[in-house]
Amino acid sequence: MKRAKDSISFAENVFDDGKMKKYLPKSTYKALIYARENYTELLQKDRDIYANAVCRWALKKGVTRYTHWFQPLNNYTAEKRNSLYSVDKERNAVVKFRGKELSIGEGDASSFPNGGIRQTFEARGITHWDYTSYAFIKDGCLCIPTTFSGNNGEMLDKKTPLINSCKALDMQAVRVLRAMGENVKHVYSVVGAEQEYFLIDKALYERRIDLMYTGRTIFGAEPPKGQEFDDHYFRPPNKRTDEFMKSVDDELWKLGILVRTEHNEVAPHQHELAPCYTKANLACDYNQLTMETLKRVASEHGFACLLHEKPFAYVNGSGKHNNWSLLTNGDENLLEIGDNERQNARFLLFLSAVIKAVDDYSELLIESVSTHGNDCRLGGYEAPPKVLTVFLGEPLTKAIQYATTSRKWRCGLDALPTISMVTDRNRTSPFAFTGNKFEFRTVGSSASISDVNTVLNTAVAESLRVYADRLENSTCVWQTVHELICETFAKHKRVIFEGDNYSDTWAEEAKRRNLKNVSTVEAIENLSNAHNVNLLEKHNVLSHREVLARQQVLLQNYVNTVNIEGNVALKMYSKQIEPCVEKYVKELTDIITNKSSINTPCELELSKVDKLAKLLKLCNVRTAALRNHLQKLNTCENTLQKAHYCESYVLPALSNLRKSVDRLERLTPRHYWEIPTYGQLLFDEK
Repeated sequence: MKRAKDSISFAENVFDDGKMKKYLPKSTYKALIYARENYTELLQKDRDIYANAVCRWALKKGVTRYTHWFQPLNNYTAEKRNSLYSVDKERNAVVKFRGKELSIGEGDASSFPNGGIRQTFEARGITHWDYTSYAFIKDGCLCIPTTFSGNNGEMLDKKTPLINSCKALDMQAVRVLRAMGENVKHVYSVVGAEQEYFLIDKALYERRIDLMYTGRTIFGAEPPKGQEFDDHYFRPPNKRTDEFMKSVDDELWKLGILVRTEHNEVAPHQHELAPCYTKANLACDYNQLTMETLKRVASEHGFACLLHEKPFAYVNGSGKHNNWSLLTNGDENLLEIGDNERQNARFLLFLSAVIKAVDDYSELLIESVSTHGNDCRLGGYEAPPKVLTVFLGEPLTKAIQYATTSRKWRCGLDALPTISMVTDRNRTSPFAFTGNKFEFRTVGSSASISDVNTVLNTAVAESLRVYADRLENSTCVWQTVHELICETFAKHKRVIFEGDNYSDTWAEEAKRRNLKNVSTVEAIENLSNAHNVNLLEKHNVLSHREVLARQQVLLQNYVNTVNIEGNVALKMYSKQIEPCVEKYVKELTDIITNKSSINTPCELELSKVDKLAKLLKLCNVRTAALRNHLQKLNTCENTLQKAHYCESYVLPALSNLRKSVDRLERLTPRHYWEIPTYGQLLFDEK
């Protein structure tokens, strides 16, 4: 917890509202806030004034460079750094940062993912200032958050669709509230993204090429102990980790990112931090900065920070719980139970809109969290399964049953019974209501939260659009509100589940309810379904062409990831594993030779050699099979076929090879096994 005297340094590297009020004329500040809130353009004169102000602020802090900071379609951020200075005719260095440099930039976009939406020779990428977010200083450089598009306006980033979805949600939610008689100007989706990660010793990390290339251990035998005793969870961090966490807190503090919670997670060497809630677009920026900060600070402290969803088998993987809610411009939470009948009706209506969105667009929501890395995590070790259901909790479920079945309760006439929002947590639920927000628990730890919030915002916007159309044409609004709540819960109750999502009985029940259980490749393939494309086009979030481009990027990412893992496995086996086992076999055969020469029994050594020889033979067979599948992968006609081939053949071959290699590890003495083991990585075994 920060001391009060430290508050002066909070957000010291952010050109936030407080600093804008100080550096900008009142008229320009008001114009900027209006443009931000209403998604309108700023006049050029106001852009020039802002550019001059942010430049003066940056120069005062010793900054001489700036960059347009954007988020291409690869889950990372990108920047091209430029000088705030230029040279005049007399060869003097002069500051040159105007509204033009602030507002728009140009770079070579040919090497960023584009999904075929443009040709290689169409290299121009355009960045546009996103004034819904704040400029900030990172690594001594002034960062201007921007969108990113091609020369013809096609979206090539993750930020633009998110902003569009926020706008769509705002528009439809305001329509609903005004139809209900509420004078609300804006509604915002607010997000708090919990971030899980692993910390391991950097020296050990650098000896594992699978971790370096893929972020996860391709091979690794199960250690004698895992997380059976839950003896890492909520334990105080050791001194080295504590110092790392404090450094992360300090760096994020300067960027205006307040870490509210941090603790040891369940798996050994696993940790979590959670920031304050903020508007979805800012939350996305903050999470990207958080991931960058974790990795950079980890290296400075002699650690490697692993953000992969499943770096280690046999223990928990890492997710990014996406806590999502809705706030009005008056800071009223629309997903919070009210104190009177009107507020209760509003609460149930917006709750039902989310339920409807989850059921109507479950495939799209599943796609938004589907990656190969997440496939390794979901469905066990406290990670929810992919079948998308909503957990509401017993108190709220009873209240809904009362509201939808009781003749006494009519919206605007009678209050709901008192609802206790204190309910148990369902750690197996992928989409859980937790009092005044929904926690989407299937998001992967390495993912950008822009994708899931873009889909969630848009799907809920569509539910609210349907409601608004009905309410605006109703002669009895409160009766229509009641009808909408009843109809929604009657039609979409199949997606509500309160029990154990891991149980075999639920798996059968999910099939009876016709709930989707699709693989990652199927989920990505379904992205271009007319149902999904129509939603995104209707709310001006993405065009059909842009959806198809993103689909290709996702498929290519999947193929690339699996292909790299396969090639890393082949390299590790041939260059590291087979030689060290052969070295051990040679020592055993030397012992056998020596013992035989003096007629000493050597059955033990013969047995070991026999087991190792059989395993080596099996590994070689499985290595050849994996190599063959990787070669055949290149003969597939298109990216979709390659993705299906990876899923059906390459990954099973990789899994089979791992089983054999892990058996070799168990039979080979540690001093021969050159690769750091799970015991060393997770338990600091010497």
